[in-house]
Amino acid sequence: MAERIRTFDWNGSGIGAFGSWPSELHTTVALCLSTDIPTAIYWGPEFRLLYNDAWAPIAGEKHPWALGRAACEVWSDIWHVIEPQLASVIERGKGFRIAEQMLPMLRGGRIQNTHWDYSFAPIFAADGSVVGIFNQGTETTARLTAERALRASEERLEYALGASETVGTWDWDIPNDRVVADSRFAKIYGVDPAVAARGAPIAEFFTSVHPDDVAPLQDAISDALGTGAPFSHEYRLMDPNGSTRWVAAQGRVTRAPDGTPLRFPGVSFDVTDRRLIETALRESEERFRAITDSIDQMIWSTRPDGHHDYYNQRWYDFTGVPQGSTDGEAWNGMFHPDDQDRAWSTWRHCLATGEPYHIEYRLRHRSGDYRWVLGRAQPVKNDAGEITRWFGTCTDIQEIVDAREVLAKSREELAREIEERTAKLVEAQDQLRQAQKMEAVGQLTGGIAHDFNNMLAVILGSVNLLEKRLARGETDVGRYIEAAKDGANRAASLTHRLLAFSRRQPLQPEVIDANRMIAGMSEMLTRTLGELVSVETVLAAGLWKVHADNSQLENAILNLAVNGRDAMPSGGKLTVETANSYLSDEYAHDHAVAAGQYVMIAVSDTGTGMTPEVIARAFDPFFTTKEVGKGSGLGLSQIFGFVRQSNGHVKIYSEEGVGTAVKIYLPRYDGEGNSYDSPDKVKPAGRGSITEIVLVVEDDQRVRAFSTEALRELGYTVLEASSGAEAIGLIHAGLRPTLLFTDVVMPGMTGRELADTASNHIPGLKILYTTGYTRNAVVHNGVLDKETHLLQKPFSLDQLAEKIRKVLDF
Repeated sequence: MAERIRTFDWNGSGIGAFGSWPSELHTTVALCLSTDIPTAIYWGPEFRLLYNDAWAPIAGEKHPWALGRAACEVWSDIWHVIEPQLASVIERGKGFRIAEQMLPMLRGGRIQNTHWDYSFAPIFAADGSVVGIFNQGTETTARLTAERALRASEERLEYALGASETVGTWDWDIPNDRVVADSRFAKIYGVDPAVAARGAPIAEFFTSVHPDDVAPLQDAISDALGTGAPFSHEYRLMDPNGSTRWVAAQGRVTRAPDGTPLRFPGVSFDVTDRRLIETALRESEERFRAITDSIDQMIWSTRPDGHHDYYNQRWYDFTGVPQGSTDGEAWNGMFHPDDQDRAWSTWRHCLATGEPYHIEYRLRHRSGDYRWVLGRAQPVKNDAGEITRWFGTCTDIQEIVDAREVLAKSREELAREIEERTAKLVEAQDQLRQAQKMEAVGQLTGGIAHDFNNMLAVILGSVNLLEKRLARGETDVGRYIEAAKDGANRAASLTHRLLAFSRRQPLQPEVIDANRMIAGMSEMLTRTLGELVSVETVLAAGLWKVHADNSQLENAILNLAVNGRDAMPSGGKLTVETANSYLSDEYAHDHAVAAGQYVMIAVSDTGTGMTPEVIARAFDPFFTTKEVGKGSGLGLSQIFGFVRQSNGHVKIYSEEGVGTAVKIYLPRYDGEGNSYDSPDKVKPAGRGSITEIVLVVEDDQRVRAFSTEALRELGYTVLEASSGAEAIGLIHAGLRPTLLFTDVVMPGMTGRELADTASNHIPGLKILYTTGYTRNAVVHNGVLDKETHLLQKPFSLDQLAEKIRKVLDF
């Protein structure tokens, strides 16, 4: 450091050139460099740093950069601690010493808590002013850490010993024959704690030793004193009431350089409970062996890893092998060579899975022949479900196998005949199933084609007329637009019904008060059904809640009401009724529904009724008794699909000339949640803001263009991408959208994969999915994942506006 100080360029340091330094600085630097104590000098108003070789390690990674630097630069990480201390020395002209100062210092790239003993002393100029500070100090981190570790270790030892009253410590001063022990030791041996604390001859601690154990104990002590071997001995103590306790004592003799025994420290602990357990275990083992040896079956046991460590006498009687020769894995050698791999594989599988062991194999008899044996074993598990042991049996079944082979031969001929007849029956069933399948496909495609042709005719005709009118400059085209929208909505409704029948539509269940919902629908039903139909609602008091899709349930009730109206061409009465109901086990079994509590909603009419044949086909898709063009035949199919998907049940009761009642059973809901609100209370969707950025990802160009234009019309800032990869590219380029509006099913990357990737880059990103087909990652069992938002295609501008606003405000 002397060389570094001489050759350092001090001109720009604020101290001045080396040759122009004041005598006080030269003198102090000489003193600093001449000592091997870590010493530093803080000079001038900026506390410029000079130091010796012993102090350099304190600077650590900052050495030699710290030389000549201002203290606030060098100690920027602890400046808040030492700056007031340096300022105090300058202002008061008086030094001080501090011990175990904690300083959080940057070392190895991270802040570490260090501890120091150091002193600050003022350096005076000739005029008495303080021109610098003389600093000496050492780091005490390692010493303090060691002291704390020692104290913690001593505390842990005392806690460990104090946690039990059955462990005591003692220290025998052999030359002076004084045993000093703690209170726990005194309690175990029945000695006055005060006597044990100040020390007493070892003989005083032998008074409670059982007479039969005194001589062996003295021999063990003499052996330890003579050989220096570790002392470990167990013996009995006699209590004043005549009972005995077992103790274990352990220790080691400390000797002088000439071999003379000096001290004998150790511990004693009460092992009475362990001795009692060992005795009980020994007696239990004897009883267990007596029982197992009296059983005709061969019994064996293994450790959790499958190591065989016990066989009863029947095993050795059957196999004729010596005791212990089949322990471990040697048992497999007793099996027939053709059975060994199979037996070993089955046993390993059971060990890995915990499944019961069950196998038949051939075992070598003491006669040398192999006999068929049934092997079984069950695992024994503790409270945590861990396997602690396996117990198994081997049963000689040779006679059963012989009889089974005779029986099998007599069955072969019968089995061949059954097999031939079964093959013919399967072939006939396959042909019938194929015919039924083709009939169903014909009905389905015919119905879809008929309804879609009608709807497309309306849409295309309206668009053609709209095109001609606009070409002539006419603007009175509203009715054509309404006709096209109506056709499109009818087509969308048809696809929704198809999804409902297939049980693939996404449901958005909520807690529903059916009475409240039906009461809110009564006015609408009256207007819809006309003056010829009288509507009556019979709502049960104390009706349970249900958890179902509100709109689907409303549609179901409305559909049944319209069907009832159509069955009463001359008018009649329609009744909507609710009740709490219970489906019994017998009824549930017959109708493939779970037994339990349900809410029943019934829609009854006084119409023409149905024949048994019509009732049997009422839920078939596209089956209808109405005239062509009067119905798609999907109404009851949709209701059936919705109710089944909601884990419910639907039943038709009808009689010709009397009327029809359709009962819907939905499971009772016992949880918490807000019940259904009337549609009249739904708030209109708000508009967006240019600060709200929506990224539209859709592979269909037309749908993407509509969505983009619609969202811009609503006031949002919109960007678009035709694929997930393109969208991720925009995000990597810095785009930070407020909401991601993505199709679910796209080539390359699905909407779910895109959403997961985008959310990793943009925490808190809002996600809205859209799809026209719902068998995808968004839907599980037809019900949307919690907090997952979905807008089903096709959708209108109003539906898009409402859903976007709902997701952004969620």
